[in-house]
Amino acid sequence: MMNLSRAGVTLAALCGASLVALAGCGTAPTTPAATTGNHPLTVIPGLNGAFADNFNPYSSSALSGTLGLIYQPLFYFNLVGPQTYGLLGKSYHWSQGNRTLTVTLRPNVKWSNGKPVTVQDVVYSYDLLRKFPSLDTNGIWAHLSSVKAQGQTQVVFRFRSPDVPFGNFVLSDVYIVPQSIWRTYANPAKVTNPHPIGTGPYLVHTFSNQVYTYLANPHYWGGEPKVHELKYLDYSGGQSATLALASGSVDWTDLFFPNINKVFVAKAPAYNHYWFSVGGTNMLYPNLKNPILSQLPVRQAISDAINRVQLDKVGEYGYERPATPTALLPQQKSWIAPNLPAQDRAFTYSPNTSISILKHAGFKRNAQGIFVAPNGTPLSFTLQVPSGWPDWDADCSLMAHDLNQIGMKVTVQQLSFGAYYSNITTGHYQLAMSWSGAGSTPYYLYQSLLQPKNPGNFEGWSNPATTAALTTYEKSSNSAVQHQAIDTLEKAVAQNLPAIPLIYGATWYEYNTRYYTGWPTAKNPYAQPAPYNYPAEGIVLSHLKPRG
Repeated sequence: MMNLSRAGVTLAALCGASLVALAGCGTAPTTPAATTGNHPLTVIPGLNGAFADNFNPYSSSALSGTLGLIYQPLFYFNLVGPQTYGLLGKSYHWSQGNRTLTVTLRPNVKWSNGKPVTVQDVVYSYDLLRKFPSLDTNGIWAHLSSVKAQGQTQVVFRFRSPDVPFGNFVLSDVYIVPQSIWRTYANPAKVTNPHPIGTGPYLVHTFSNQVYTYLANPHYWGGEPKVHELKYLDYSGGQSATLALASGSVDWTDLFFPNINKVFVAKAPAYNHYWFSVGGTNMLYPNLKNPILSQLPVRQAISDAINRVQLDKVGEYGYERPATPTALLPQQKSWIAPNLPAQDRAFTYSPNTSISILKHAGFKRNAQGIFVAPNGTPLSFTLQVPSGWPDWDADCSLMAHDLNQIGMKVTVQQLSFGAYYSNITTGHYQLAMSWSGAGSTPYYLYQSLLQPKNPGNFEGWSNPATTAALTTYEKSSNSAVQHQAIDTLEKAVAQNLPAIPLIYGATWYEYNTRYYTGWPTAKNPYAQPAPYNYPAEGIVLSHLKPRG
């Protein structure tokens, strides 16, 4: 269920989708849609309850659209396709042993009030994070030593040490604000910014606690969007939101519910569509500080005993297909090592193999049928999962049953999200189901999973060979060198199972083509598709055109 867009995890990104109770849905009209380009595009930006007037790009509670529709970074790196989009940046290049990153800015960009965007605005936006460290949630200034203007068209970023992949965060995760406005605020973190001035394709038009609207920005550097008006609606209940979606009164959302073809698509098959792109790999994390789980045969036995097809079909309603041993995302298949052994390309479900592995490693069954280690320690574990995440709760129950069948005693422990997250980030667990990092290349997954002391390295993996491969990738901008480093990392994950890949996490995304076409699809994955994917939200809207 969970998907993440970056290796760094924020609490705003960690909200589980709710299973919605479904009642009989009405059938949407089948008459041809109007072709006017002035029809508002209606969005449900998640089930969040009443809106609060906040368009501050530095606030974790900023309204959907603040990032991407109003404010923009320099670049956007697509996580579901190969594209890199220049936004306020036109091009960039590395130099000085990959310690210097120089960006050439897009010319003639204007703020939404008609004033020109300057190189000083860009430098100021980065310096603001250094002046107010609480705003620097991705640790940009832990990697940078300086950001300076070079003439009127270039910005030069100097890194403390070579780190090419972190350059993506520098280029895509800092949103540019007008210096003339933001330098007047004593504390930018506390500003609600009700009248924002940005460079994006939309302007705030109206606001209430139930609905807010955007209008197309006539000054937008990419040209005024064809979707002239956006309407964001407040829905706190899954049932009412699902009914609105199925009836055709909502154009774009990110809901999770079972039987989507029957409940949604079948109501208006010409217009109602969905695409659940892969946003990450969901894992079973073993705590490697546990003397039993630190043994590779135990992790191999656990992996072989898990019926991943059942996790997909039963726990995830067929929405999240089984992962592969490398944990590589399907859209990154070009990174698969050419000499990767066949057994490292796909999992097998074989409880008998699990039992054989344990016996060969010296484990024996006790009187209760539970395997015990040579020192007498039973293979008995708790499996932690957030309560109220029905698909993950079901997945964990299925896995516990699978493992109990081979002679491991596994008890599912459902916790509040706060307690669960605290435990997995501090190592107070035995087994846990959770997400993994992701990015525009496999590096971001592996860096999150394998880098010692990384917040996403829940399992506590530390190995000189994988650390060296990560370092090699970080220091090089050469594609061949990077691919060699990834080859090492994917083999290490497949063969050592530091975390056990389970299923690919879906990005929930439903859309209606009655009024607008050009949405991202599996055949045309030009941007991350959900309305909460920023700044991709603006990329999607810039691609849409009125039907007809």
